[in-house]
Amino acid sequence: MVACMAVMARETWTDERLDDLVKQVDKGFDATKVEIRDLRTHTDKGFDATKVEIRDLRTHTDKGFDGVKGEFRDLRQEMNEGFARVDSKFDALDNRFDALQRTMIICFAGIAGSIAASVIGGIVVTQL
Repeated sequence: MVACMAVMARETWTDERLDDLVKQVDKGFDATKVEIRDLRTHTDKGFDATKVEIRDLRTHTDKGFDGVKGEFRDLRQEMNEGFARVDSKFDALDNRFDALQRTMIICFAGIAGSIAASVIGGIVVTQL
């Protein structure tokens, strides 16, 4: 049985052909270095632009928070003033309740004294 084999042409590598191959490989690496350098430059520019955008966003956000802080400060002041007005009204109401309580105590003391005087007077009158 005879095996059929494809005959491959065998090329011989001469020094000149090897030098040409080395030159082609060097050209490929040089092109790759240029592409990597360009990619690095492009990436650096992108990061620089991103840094600027983040800085601008931070500045904008800080301004917004400063505005909110001012609004909260104003709201706190308004609330404190409102609570002070309510407290003064409660103080006035407390004073009125205190006056009512004093009046009731005086009235009840007067009624109790009148009842006691009537009972004592009745006892004295009936015993005479």
